[in-house]
Amino acid sequence: MIQVLNNLIQILVPIAIGCVLPIMIVRMHNRRKESEDQSRTQIIMALIEKNPEMDIEETLKKFTPERKPKLLKEKLLNKLLWGNIASLIGLGLIILDICICVAGGADSDLFWQIGCPGAILIAVGIAFILNYIVGKKMLANEIELEQKQLTTKA
Repeated sequence: MIQVLNNLIQILVPIAIGCVLPIMIVRMHNRRKESEDQSRTQIIMALIEKNPEMDIEETLKKFTPERKPKLLKEKLLNKLLWGNIASLIGLGLIILDICICVAGGADSDLFWQIGCPGAILIAVGIAFILNYIVGKKMLANEIELEQKQLTTKA
């Protein structure tokens, strides 16, 4: 009986995590968006009933949250951040792979399973860092203009 339950758990847990959980997350997200849209619609309908001559487009703009566009500097720093993260994780995997090989407990499969993803992550990290460096040089004037615009608005 216990063996059957263990086998059932070993089958159901991956199915629940791999299939049911993502479906439930998407469903909850869609329900929340639908609820927001429905409440926004009800509010606008009530406003239109009370004041039929109201500018609908202006009212809709007030109810939709305004997203502040990311600055070029923020985008570049984000690339630098992800480049550093990817490089450090890749370097950690390479170091782990070397330590396992030195300890003598490694076969060739383990070497490729840990070393290759580490090398790929280092390459991706270096690409992000190079993208940051080149972007910083190329967009220096645009970044300066954005900073001036921000200071004049404030």
